[in-house]
Amino acid sequence: MDGDRSHNSLDTDFETGSRTVYVRTVAVEDVLHEIADDPDFELVAADTDTLYAVHATDGSRLALVSDRETAFAAARMYDMAPVSVH
Repeated sequence: MDGDRSHNSLDTDFETGSRTVYVRTVAVEDVLHEIADDPDFELVAADTDTLYAVHATDGSRLALVSDRETAFAAARMYDMAPVSVH
């Protein structure tokens, strides 16, 4: 994520006033078809079958990252309050 908040999907919740975002695990195989042709997404080979998704309160996915720590750090970087869900 770059530092330019004006073009980042994590700003979505600022429009609704909610600062809560949800972090959950997702299987790579469950999202691979969605991200394979996305020019804004770079899939880096990893030794894992799991990614971490950051979701807005309305359920829309804002980000996919490689680990839980990065998901929480990204949310906090944009003044969001991350919460783990199962």
